[in-house]
Amino acid sequence: MREERIDAFLAALAARTAAPGGGAAAALEAAQAAALLAMVARYSDTPRYAGDADAIGWVLAEAERLRESCAELIDADAAAFGAVAEAYKLPKDTAELAGARSTAIAAALTGAAEPQVAVIKAGARLVELAEVLRPIGNRNVIADVAAAAEVIRAAVAIARTNVGVNLRGITDEAERARLTEAIKHANHIATKATDVSVAVHADLTR
Repeated sequence: MREERIDAFLAALAARTAAPGGGAAAALEAAQAAALLAMVARYSDTPRYAGDADAIGWVLAEAERLRESCAELIDADAAAFGAVAEAYKLPKDTAELAGARSTAIAAALTGAAEPQVAVIKAGARLVELAEVLRPIGNRNVIADVAAAAEVIRAAVAIARTNVGVNLRGITDEAERARLTEAIKHANHIATKATDVSVAVHADLTR
């Protein structure tokens, strides 16, 4: 899906199909946030900002890495959700088959949560980049740091919801604890993203 045109992706998102869905949208949001931060870093790669060249270069390299990895999560999420759909199709005519089906569904749901956990982790890193870039980036495009922060908040909010939905069907206590922690982490990231956006707005009104 990452190779499709925007209109084709949106058509697929709107179609009555299991994937792409909200998880793919979350991954795309994270990739867009990375792209926005990379753009601001590029506009800040000038002699005027030479004193912060190392930090700006680091932000750019990390943003580009995250843009690529988050784009890959678009397809990863679709594939993982497809595995869940296949697990639900398994027969349940006997107690043995029903048990095997339940086990397969739980495993598939755990797998489906992974791309969303990765989105949350990427969101944490992206917020760090935004925090670094806000005070040192090119003032002419600093509003795009706020835009990136808002997009990060949307990405982790969607991912948090998707992990929570999958959590209902996961019985392994260790996995439930790990995913519950990821949800808490997403809440923290969303708060930090809001703080970055508010700080940018304050900067622009001084």
